[in-house]
Amino acid sequence: MKKILFYLLIGGAFTAQSCINDNEDPVAVPKTDGYTVDAKVGGATQPNQVWFDFGTNSMILTKRNDWDLAFYAGNEFKVVLNSSVAMAAAKIPNATDIKQVTTASVGTMTTDVVVGPYSTANIGYIDDVKGNIPSGYTAIEEVKANASDNGIYLINMGVKVYTGNVAAGSVNTGSESRGWMKIQVVRQGSGYKVRYAPLDETTNIKELNITKNSAYNYNFVSLVNDSQLSIQPEKKNWDIGFTVFTNVIEGAGTYVYADFITINNMGGAGAYEVKATGTTTGAEAYNAFKFSDIDQTKFVYNDQRVIGSNWREAGPSGSQVKSTVFYVIKDAEGYYFKLRFKNMTDEKGERGHPQFEYKPLF
Repeated sequence: MKKILFYLLIGGAFTAQSCINDNEDPVAVPKTDGYTVDAKVGGATQPNQVWFDFGTNSMILTKRNDWDLAFYAGNEFKVVLNSSVAMAAAKIPNATDIKQVTTASVGTMTTDVVVGPYSTANIGYIDDVKGNIPSGYTAIEEVKANASDNGIYLINMGVKVYTGNVAAGSVNTGSESRGWMKIQVVRQGSGYKVRYAPLDETTNIKELNITKNSAYNYNFVSLVNDSQLSIQPEKKNWDIGFTVFTNVIEGAGTYVYADFITINNMGGAGAYEVKATGTTTGAEAYNAFKFSDIDQTKFVYNDQRVIGSNWREAGPSGSQVKSTVFYVIKDAEGYYFKLRFKNMTDEKGERGHPQFEYKPLF
């Protein structure tokens, strides 16, 4: 069943947790001049991940350092790292007993398994940046049915969210290391079991069982807090996400981006960019764009980075929204929207305060 679209009382639409279920009956989409939204990323250290659903005008906030691993909830058995804190992973050669793995036994891997600095070798230590799970590459290989066929992995836990002051116009996506873990993931019935410990722990190996919930793209786990938790809304209940993101620069390697926006391609959303031409401004092109202008051939469904960092410009001369572009979104249920970004800073010039407007297309 389709979800409810567009609460009539918009003031009550922003919630702390998802309350829209796929089994609710649809209601008519009211005509509207659109909405302007401030995405609550949290400022220059960008501590929040923001999940936004156009159909219900609802925003879900989670802390990007709350989780470490995401376990795919579909048919395949895949595990994804938390890109927003710059995690990385690699299989430890010839390791068969997780208790015996230590800093000494992994050798130079603690130097190699990192995000950046501009080394193409590091691409293999992160997941498919296009977000095409289950078909895409993951740093942790697909979990095999035979438990003994699943390797032991060294996990670079990435960086902590910075808590200090940041100069206006700059960002700090994290600096202090979160340390190293070792893990082994096996299948547990129709779900997963993860065995894990700090790298030099040789006696207390912890375990968590993860049951797949197919209403979601992933089931999330914190290795730090030994717990499962909810991060993303149900897969049909969000369209775009605001996050820090580990991306790939072709020919240069991995790089951590602030102000990054993903689409929910795992849930079936697609998008494409429209660029104003000639003397027409982006705002004019956005306002004039109508349903009949939609080009179905341009939608991208196989790359979550359609918007990515393309919506803004950041450099020595300052940070600003690209005024010449806007985006067309098709959500998982086949509804269309146009989306334009208006600000990436607040009135003091602090980054991490993106503002956008959007409108349904009929």
